[in-house]
Amino acid sequence: MKNIITAIAAVSILATTAFAGDRKFTYSYGATTAPKGTREYEQWVTWKTYRSGTNKDRFDFRHELEFGLTDRLQLGVYLSDWSTTRESGKTTSVWKDAAVELIYNLSNPTTDLLGSAIYGEIKLGDELFVLEAKLLLQKNVGPWTFVYNAVVEAEWEGADYEEEIGVFEQTLGISYDLSPSFSLGLEAKHELEYEGWSGSADSAVYVGPVAAWRTQGFFIAGTVLFQASEIDSEADVQTRVIFGFDF
Repeated sequence: MKNIITAIAAVSILATTAFAGDRKFTYSYGATTAPKGTREYEQWVTWKTYRSGTNKDRFDFRHELEFGLTDRLQLGVYLSDWSTTRESGKTTSVWKDAAVELIYNLSNPTTDLLGSAIYGEIKLGDELFVLEAKLLLQKNVGPWTFVYNAVVEAEWEGADYEEEIGVFEQTLGISYDLSPSFSLGLEAKHELEYEGWSGSADSAVYVGPVAAWRTQGFFIAGTVLFQASEIDSEADVQTRVIFGFDF
């Protein structure tokens, strides 16, 4: 019996780390990190549609490299973030920023009571400087995966970085494995943005389905979020697809 229990525990740990870099969500991060020595490329595409008061579409692109520095520490490098906007028959493209992120795993979502990790990011762009911190929580229960992210972000914009913006965000993800390779679930996002870290802010809420497929060395995940609040300045629908592969 002791050997059987040991074997089951070992399989559970391997199942948790086998797809450590493979996403089941696109707006939420899991608490696990890439194993030491692994390398991965991720391509992000986010399509935002605005229909309230305007007819605008914006496509955001991110090119990211991820490295497993240790079995608990993961490095991410955003090579480039840029966007293309279509509005009133005109199309404009803008380079936004590059960034570096670190994720440190604190506990295992399968073998511990609750999986957790801390996340830090520094982003620098044209008249843009951003510091971001996240608390990542995750729990695996059989085929179910539950994740929660708490986010605090400080932004400085403008020629002299005189514009200060504070952002508080929460994301929630629930996913069910229909097979070892395919999962379906739900994601939600709540965001508050404060100019100058003061005053009131609109509360933007989004919710929608997510699906992910993974195989050895490759994954793809997609989410469609619909705005549940009534904020005209925010996108009515956000569609995000992320795919990645080992190299």
